Amino acid sequence: MERWWEPDGPLDVGLALAPHKRGTGDPTWRQTGDGAIWRTCRTPDGPCSLRVSVHASRVHGQAWGPGAAWMLDRMPALLGAADDVSGFQVRHQVLADVARKHVGLRIGRSGRVMESLVPAVLEQKVVGQEAWRAWRWLLKVYGEPAPGPAPDGMRVIPEPAVWRQIPIWHWHRSGAEAVRARTIATAAWHAAKLEAAATTEELDRLLRALPGIGVWTSAEVRQRVFGDPDAVSVGDFHLAKIVGYALTGEKTDDPGMMRLLEPYRGHRHRATILIGLTGLRPPARGPRMSVRDYRSF
Repeated sequence: MERWWEPDGPLDVGLALAPHKRGTGDPTWRQTGDGAIWRTCRTPDGPCSLRVSVHASRVHGQAWGPGAAWMLDRMPALLGAADDVSGFQVRHQVLADVARKHVGLRIGRSGRVMESLVPAVLEQKVVGQEAWRAWRWLLKVYGEPAPGPAPDGMRVIPEPAVWRQIPIWHWHRSGAEAVRARTIATAAWHAAKLEAAATTEELDRLLRALPGIGVWTSAEVRQRVFGDPDAVSVGDFHLAKIVGYALTGEKTDDPGMMRLLEPYRGHRHRATILIGLTGLRPPARGPRMSVRDYRSF
């Protein structure tokens, strides 16, 4: 199945889809040599592969699998068609140039909770490489092959019942310890209720009622599921330092970050995206956090 869609303004498809990519080699996300972006999704109708390409001012979507119609129907929302930028105004000069350069920035909404929640939990309190390694291993073993002519190795996230049944030794083999494994398995028991959440506020309440899910994880999920432009990833190891350095030249902590972002209330997550796009980072001091590997083979 296919669909053509013309956005009503500037759109950077790569930026819109980038949040759904979990590191190098993500089995659910791929960009091919022709510039097209592929991603997989487990829709309410079943697995799906989506190929998105840009032709002049129009977006071409092609989809395969039982969830193809569902995916194409929601492709504009995934690419940020529902993103309301009214009320957002740059308040810091350092963001003015990057905002003009990335006028096509749109925050999309996937509408699917588990595909964002599982990798977010895997990323809790570890370096990205460690989390992405576990994500790749689990998808390779438990994911389904992507429908259609998707690039080799692409996989679809398994159903919630599968996450509940993964034995602890396979979590260990992936590199995820028991705490994160238990958090994902518990969330999988409540997947139907989580997927049915109608608003970002409702999803926040449901997520944070589950053990092992706090402010950071909820924000990471709601940014992707509902395209929440105000969901700040409070508790991130790097974010507060980056925001403080970009806006003031000095690193800060989470309370300091929230004070700096207050002028952007309603669009604080959007502001952090622009800050990230400036490329400004505080000077590195001391050794980096190491990638743990306690797997047994």
